[in-house]
Amino acid sequence: MSRRGARVIAGAAAVVALAVLATLSIARARYSAAPVRSSAGSVSLAPGPRLVARSTAPGSDGRLVSVPAGAPAGGRAVSSLSCARLYAAGGTGLCLRLDRGLTTYQLAVLDTRLRTVREIPLVGVPNRARLSPSGRMAAWTVFVTGDSYNGGRFSTRAGILDTRTQELVPTLEDWPVTVAGRPHRAADHNFWGVTFAPDDRHFYATMSTGGHRYLVSGDMATHRMRTVRDNVECPSLSPDGTRIAFKSARHGDPARGWRLSVLDLATHRVTPLAETRSVDDQATWTDLGTVAYALPRGRGRADVWAVPADGTGTPHVLIPDAESPAVLGTTDPGAQ
Repeated sequence: MSRRGARVIAGAAAVVALAVLATLSIARARYSAAPVRSSAGSVSLAPGPRLVARSTAPGSDGRLVSVPAGAPAGGRAVSSLSCARLYAAGGTGLCLRLDRGLTTYQLAVLDTRLRTVREIPLVGVPNRARLSPSGRMAAWTVFVTGDSYNGGRFSTRAGILDTRTQELVPTLEDWPVTVAGRPHRAADHNFWGVTFAPDDRHFYATMSTGGHRYLVSGDMATHRMRTVRDNVECPSLSPDGTRIAFKSARHGDPARGWRLSVLDLATHRVTPLAETRSVDDQATWTDLGTVAYALPRGRGRADVWAVPADGTGTPHVLIPDAESPAVLGTTDPGAQ
C-alpha cells in the first residue's frame, strides 16, 4: 500500500476530541485584561493602518476583529465572521473554521470585504494559517490523527494554495527533501508553520522526522525542500526577508516549553527575545523591529503580546482578548 493509502482519516468524533484538547491546552492564567470596548463598525481586509485578530473575549465566538495600529488595546470593530485560526495580508484573508452544520473544518479564502472566494475541506483541527505578503500564497497547518506511521496519535499536515493559479498542494509530505545536502526519505515526515518570502515562490517551514525538528526552505517552482537549521519551529519571516522569528524547544524537549528567538539568515546568529515565558505560537512581525504572539489566559482566552525583535525591551500586551494577529499595513512589505 502507498504511503498516502496507509493513512486512516480520523472520524468526526476524533476531530471533536482534538478540538477539546486544543481548547484545554490553553488554560493557563497569565494576565487579567480590562474589558474591551467593541463597536459594530465594518471590518475590512484592505491594506491600511490596522491589525486584525481572532477575538477570545467571552461570548465572542472567535469573531474576526479589527483594531487601529496606533491604539490596538482600545476599541475594536467586530465582524460576524468566526474563525478557529485566521490571517490576512495583501487584501486577502484566510479563515480556518468549522464547516457549516458539521463537526469538520474548512479553509475559506476571503476578499477585502470578508466574502468567501474559495473553500477547501480540511481533515483535522486548525493550528496555523499564513499568507504571503502579497496575499497570493496561502498556507495552513492542521492536527490530524490516524497516520499509520504515528501509532494512531495525532500529527500535523501542512498545505499550500496559490490563489492566483489555484494550484493546490494538499500536503508537503509528498515533496522530496534533503537533510544536510542528502536526499532524506522517511515515513514520519511532518510539516507545520509555513511562512512565505515576498517573491511568492520561496517559503520556510518546520519539519520533524525521527523526533528531530528542522527549519526547511521550500521552492514552489521545483517542489523541493532542504534543511537550513536544527530546532526551529513555527518560523515567521521578517518583512524585509532577512530574519526569522521562531520558537525552539527548551533543551530540545517540547515538554519543557518553548523560547521565542530571532534567527539572522545571513549570519545564522540567534537572538533570544525578552519574552521568557513559553510561547506556543507562530509569531507575527508588526514591523521591522517588533514581533507579536498570543499567550493563553484562562480557559479559551488569550492576549496578543509584543516584544522587540533585537532581544531588548519588555513584553507588553498589544491586543487584549485576542489571538491570530495580522498586520494589514500596506501592499509593500518593506514599508510596514
